Amino acid sequence: MAADRVAEEKRYEHLSPFELKNKLADLAKTNHEKMMINAGRGNPNWIATAPREAYFLFGGFALEEGRRVMTRPGMAGVPERGGCGKRLLAYCDANADKPGARFLADACRFATDRLGLDGDAFAYEMADAILGDHYPSPDRALPLTEKIVRAYLDTVLFDGRPPAGGMDLFLTEGGTAAISYLFNTLKENGLLTPGDTLAIATPIFSPYLEIPPLADYALTSVRVAMDENLGWQFPEAELEKLADPAVKAFFLVNPSNPPSVSLSRESLERIADLVATRRKDLVILTDDVYGSFVDGFTSLAALAPRNTILVYSYSKYFGCTGWRLGVIGIARDNALDPMIAAQPEARRKALRQRYASITTDPDGLRLIDRLVADSRAVALNHTAGLSTPQQAMMVFFSLAELLDAGARYKKEAQGLLAERYAALYRGLGVAPPADGPGCARYYATIDIHKLAASRYGRDFDDWLRETHEPIDFVWRLAREKDVVLMDGGGFAGPTMSVRVSQANLDTPQYERIGQAVSELLEDYKREWDAR
Repeated sequence: MAADRVAEEKRYEHLSPFELKNKLADLAKTNHEKMMINAGRGNPNWIATAPREAYFLFGGFALEEGRRVMTRPGMAGVPERGGCGKRLLAYCDANADKPGARFLADACRFATDRLGLDGDAFAYEMADAILGDHYPSPDRALPLTEKIVRAYLDTVLFDGRPPAGGMDLFLTEGGTAAISYLFNTLKENGLLTPGDTLAIATPIFSPYLEIPPLADYALTSVRVAMDENLGWQFPEAELEKLADPAVKAFFLVNPSNPPSVSLSRESLERIADLVATRRKDLVILTDDVYGSFVDGFTSLAALAPRNTILVYSYSKYFGCTGWRLGVIGIARDNALDPMIAAQPEARRKALRQRYASITTDPDGLRLIDRLVADSRAVALNHTAGLSTPQQAMMVFFSLAELLDAGARYKKEAQGLLAERYAALYRGLGVAPPADGPGCARYYATIDIHKLAASRYGRDFDDWLRETHEPIDFVWRLAREKDVVLMDGGGFAGPTMSVRVSQANLDTPQYERIGQAVSELLEDYKREWDAR
């Protein structure tokens, strides 16, 4: 390996994989005869059509409702509730030949017949929301929107068996905003303070490794590592780290990113048992964005609801990253509010001062409402909340899943990912890892050292480890093969592994990626042979 390349690679090894990806893309840009294949980003290259068709058609209905109230040049009034449900069904009949009309009518009937909502209230809330003519009220979530989103989450994250007692939701500008709000509010309310220890399930989405040490939080991290040889589940000894009272919170992505495997029932029960018996004060944050790709998925929030804060995003499943649709869920009966109430008097006094401008009872302000206030620096609480057109889109996405009794969309998404997953490993020339029903297949992790040892022997792999930087494989893959993948080590995954997004390219390109990985490994082998 040339000394200058080694030096350059060392300069980039400490970058976030998402920043390193940009450098790799630059390396892969060659002359116009070649085409770069970039499977680094997890942005899906599909969109859910039915809810979008209904959403855009519904916009026409909402404008008609405004014109019923007032019509002036370039202006209309604000919709009225009375009779709105019947007018929506009549609008669907009048536009029966247009895409989305059947969905709208079915959605209205589902909301009334299955969810028990008032038809006029549902149609009015959606019309007012899609027009965006009011601040969100309540600020956490519009009333019926929250019920519909909760019904969706009950289906995709709790397998139809949500925890007893109910869950309050705060709708956010995507999952990343949800995480940002959570870290800030946990810090402001003394649940995570500088110097505290945060346990992080690894491998994990790399920014989640980068947040804790920031000066904003100054947290110490301990990794709770999943084992590749156990199907990306936790060894018992790793979970035992959570028993340490110095660990204040546990942060995980489930299904994992990048292994793309959901926690087994056994792992979930072990964590729940530990929380119920030895760590009743442990705060758990679970990001379940990929749970909707797994049949029968069950969130940790179902088994340990009192201690768990749920984060979910619609972005991947519905192909709507640009919409920025996320949600935070906290059980009404939770252990976190009492933990805030038990803070030392000096801190409680400071918290009273912090929230005094928005409530006459700062002590009684729940964590979910503190999150909302903190998202707008408290003083701007009156303008908090996800924009109402975004909330309306969230409702249409939720109803699309709730109306799909045969799970046709889900099966299509799963089938597309499975097709690409198979193509990747076909190109690689190895059988796909054994996976079960808990595998989302949104990403694939290829352990290059493991592949090297199995294909060319342990001595070759030892040479690869000793003479090459950990990011050398992704570096050369970009420069020599025009294929951009993410460094799995940056996700706290295996050293010299690669993360392949199965979401953003067409199926034939995944076979080419597998071939490129195999070809590059063969190039290393030739270098080893020529020593």
